[in-house]
Amino acid sequence: MIRGFSASYAGHVVDDNLGLQGTPANDRWYTNVQLAEALNWSVDIAQHLDNLGYEEFWMAEHHFQPEGYECIPNLVMMGLYLATQTKNLKFGCGFNIAPMWHPIRLAEDFAMADILSNGRVIFGVGRGYHSREVETFGAPMLDGDANRELFEEQIEIIQKAFNEDAFSYHGKHYQIPARVPYRGYELEKITLVPKPTHPVEIWQPLVSGNPKGVDFMARIGIKALIANTPEPALSERIAMYQEAAASHGRDLKKGEDIALGYRFFIAETQEKAIEQARPYFEEAMKFAAPLGLMRLDPEQIEAVAYPGRARGVELPTLESAVASKAWLCGPPELIVDHLKSVEEQFPGVDRINLGSVMGMPLNVFKDQLTKFAEGVMPAFSN
Repeated sequence: MIRGFSASYAGHVVDDNLGLQGTPANDRWYTNVQLAEALNWSVDIAQHLDNLGYEEFWMAEHHFQPEGYECIPNLVMMGLYLATQTKNLKFGCGFNIAPMWHPIRLAEDFAMADILSNGRVIFGVGRGYHSREVETFGAPMLDGDANRELFEEQIEIIQKAFNEDAFSYHGKHYQIPARVPYRGYELEKITLVPKPTHPVEIWQPLVSGNPKGVDFMARIGIKALIANTPEPALSERIAMYQEAAASHGRDLKKGEDIALGYRFFIAETQEKAIEQARPYFEEAMKFAAPLGLMRLDPEQIEAVAYPGRARGVELPTLESAVASKAWLCGPPELIVDHLKSVEEQFPGVDRINLGSVMGMPLNVFKDQLTKFAEGVMPAFSN
């Protein structure tokens, strides 16, 4: 049963000359003053969500983006600061890109945030999808198998650091601790100091439905965020996670330990909502398609990047995204009806995440969050 609502913000400051006929993604370039506004937007959104009664605010870790799309490089630091600026809201790391960290450094930083925020920072991890980011930090991304292998070692180390009084790890990528003499003895184990003082939930995006990745999540006990996924892929991924959990002795209800993410836009009618949201949908496509985040062929990707060359090329539409329920557009009662059907189909799902979209101005996103809080959330206040 749905009991909690959260919102996410990837850190964009882009909000002008939007859509397929607007500025190409690679031609955007913002000043440092403008890029730093993402941090101020985060504070503003967090306080707005706190006042409206949302439970969580999720942000994304990214680097090196003068184009202004994703401008928050440190989620643990951001979440800890926002906890000082709000009263009740929790802050999700959506997601710490583990291959760009040393796992013990990440575990230490999160432990500090957990203690100082009194448990209001939520731990999340991801493998990354920007070659410019991950490979620049010296980790593999273009080689997907190598990326997964490194990531899984890192998560096993982080789990040990959080949960064991003293630990060691000996794998392909890490030998922990260093085998050195220390104050008269041979070092064999180390201790995370301090460890988190609240139970740590680990969240990860479930994107591709790769059986190896899903099995790892289920074995470790990682919870899944499935965002903007149409049917039948949504049901298939939820079933895959449930079956993998069962194979590791966890008997879950359908959708349990899973949060569902949607893009949304509220207006008087579905037609008005679609027309108002269209520039943001197109800007998101401009951002995502060249990164391989959409199932488009090379000709379509070229057309997204350079619309002037796109004569006759058919591209995804917001209408199709609305029809598949990846986007929820329309009056509040339409969104309530859909989420009630989600409760019936996936009774274990208890969290819904609302995503901001590349290009959506701050005032528009805040207004949409208000409309959702006032028009949708009361139908789920059990």
